[in-house]
Amino acid sequence: MKKQLLIIFSLFVCFASPLMAMTDKAYFSPQTEFDPEVPVPAEVLGYPVGSWHVRHDQLVSYMYAVAASSDRVSIEKIGESHEQRPLLLVTFSSPENIAKRQQIQRDHLQRVKQGAKAAADDPLVLWMGYSVHGNESSGANASLLIAYYLAAAQGEEVEALLDNAVIVMEPAINPDGLSRFAQWANMHKGNTLVGDPNHRDHNEGWPSGRTNHYWFDLNRDWLLLTHPESRARIAQFQQWRPHILTDFHEMGSHSTYFFQPGIPERKNPWINNQNVDMTNVLGQFHAEALDNQNELYFTQEAFDDFYLGKGSSYPDVQGTIGILFEQASSRGHLVDSINGPMTFADTIQNQVTISLSTFRGAIANKAALQTYQADFVSRTKELAEKADIGGYVIKASRDPKKNQEFLAILAQHGIDVWPLSRDTEVGNLVYRKNSDWFVPLQQAQYPLIRSLFSTQTSFEKNVFYDVSSWNIAMAFNLQYSELSARAARKLDKAEVALDTVQQPAWSEVAYAYGFDWAYGEAPALLQALLAKGVKVKLVDGQVKITSGAGQHTLSAGSVIVPAGLNQPADWRQTVKQARDKFNVPVHGITTGLTLAGNDLGSRSMPVLSAPKVMMLTGPGVSQYEAGETWHYLDNYVGLPLSFIDKSRFGRINLNDYTHILLVDGSYRDISDNQVKRLKQWVRD
Repeated sequence: MKKQLLIIFSLFVCFASPLMAMTDKAYFSPQTEFDPEVPVPAEVLGYPVGSWHVRHDQLVSYMYAVAASSDRVSIEKIGESHEQRPLLLVTFSSPENIAKRQQIQRDHLQRVKQGAKAAADDPLVLWMGYSVHGNESSGANASLLIAYYLAAAQGEEVEALLDNAVIVMEPAINPDGLSRFAQWANMHKGNTLVGDPNHRDHNEGWPSGRTNHYWFDLNRDWLLLTHPESRARIAQFQQWRPHILTDFHEMGSHSTYFFQPGIPERKNPWINNQNVDMTNVLGQFHAEALDNQNELYFTQEAFDDFYLGKGSSYPDVQGTIGILFEQASSRGHLVDSINGPMTFADTIQNQVTISLSTFRGAIANKAALQTYQADFVSRTKELAEKADIGGYVIKASRDPKKNQEFLAILAQHGIDVWPLSRDTEVGNLVYRKNSDWFVPLQQAQYPLIRSLFSTQTSFEKNVFYDVSSWNIAMAFNLQYSELSARAARKLDKAEVALDTVQQPAWSEVAYAYGFDWAYGEAPALLQALLAKGVKVKLVDGQVKITSGAGQHTLSAGSVIVPAGLNQPADWRQTVKQARDKFNVPVHGITTGLTLAGNDLGSRSMPVLSAPKVMMLTGPGVSQYEAGETWHYLDNYVGLPLSFIDKSRFGRINLNDYTHILLVDGSYRDISDNQVKRLKQWVRD
């Protein structure tokens, strides 16, 4: 018995001992030589990659250190995250190419626009994107090693790569989420690593590092461009239009490694088959690299390539080969999986291996990639010319804020929009000259436009990873129609001018002021007034008022600011300043008698008080829904929102709040007594 216990204890000590950290160079072939002038990551981080989860500030410091030590590297800050972390774009190539990087970029973009085939000595453009999900951090940590390799590796292979390609790297697409997750993973690391999947290390707190500051999934934001991370990236993508774009992710710990193509039947119809063929060609290089390491992997399962708001799909309709990579996640530093113990270093190694196989595959197929991109342009032009429709006519909203955001999204994607040059009738709708818009299909972004306006509801296989069709006009609640090719040819091209509100003349002696709730910035205007103590009333139904400029109709839900309720001398100046800040017309009302509807002193028009809002948060609550709500109230309304974790709900005085928000999620852990309190609060 003592002998058995001794054996068990010895095994325990063996498996519980800290795993030896790899050296940074151990991630590469032992034959690879490196320039000693370029620092290895450990010299800047203070530890070898994989020993700890890298903080974003450390990652930034290393990228700048590499750029300072090598003439193969150029670095630029292209924006900031919500938490003001720098968004970096790091470019690698031969010293000669780096010196003329901007000219290479201009020439390449010009060829893409013209559909001209590149010369044999024109470099490829390869875009390496790491860790759009912050808690899928093997990618961002691998970017440190790839940066070191591209800056310091010596030999024919890397020199051929740098001579023949410009590599554009996003080392961490989601800095805020990456930082949140690094803190979580590192704070739970002990000298003795714990692989138990039930360990707290592997069960991340709420909200997870997957999301950005506002708890959005940035890998669903490539179309809507809601966040600064996405806007900065797309601006650069449209200026580079790479031949290949990589998108490094992680998946469940019990999986292996995935690379595209995905499920064939779940491909977006506007992604051409030649794209899949080229993805398969590159896949042979990934398979060979993983075979050499005896790593398990799979393709054509689980993941689709349909929703164009994701990083591996968006490029595919623009002449770029977008490729999704998914690595089984260690979640922390060590996890016990069905395939055996997996360390954080193991996951990083695979991302490094696949980054290098991408380079090998690209250089081996340089001519084919150049031909594919040129052919894509000519095929797109041919498809647009043969299309049975010529474009889409869109009825502009009366809300200039909505129009501005809609047009801004199209512009960021390089989509041309024209003002209608003549009145156009489609079915029972009349689209007006100069006020409504036309999106022509005969333009470079034809496949992207067709997908953005798709209403397809039946598919070869009605199963999707997440999103099927997504229609941008419907998302903005804008009426639109398909326009025949014949009718489209009658329209003239012109520049769209953004609408601005024509403010009614300001009156310092108005009986009241009123503004319509139909405008997108009306909630922000109301909140600004309430925050300054201005008293307002709510219109209960449509009313017709008399203003200094004549008669005007306000819809139900509109806001009245009566002089009789507001005593401080500067209240009118507060209203005027708020009016000038927001794109909402404010009418100076001359009398409390209305021409239609209830008069302004009606008891049915309540006086509003400033809201004080709480939102329940914490485990079980959808971080995406909560983040969307927070983002809207914070950025579009300017309304303070109190986050109350469900675990504290029972200790909160509900009467301190005017509104309680429960977004999508599970609330089963709220006790019966708390439910009674909530019901009483509603009754009160």
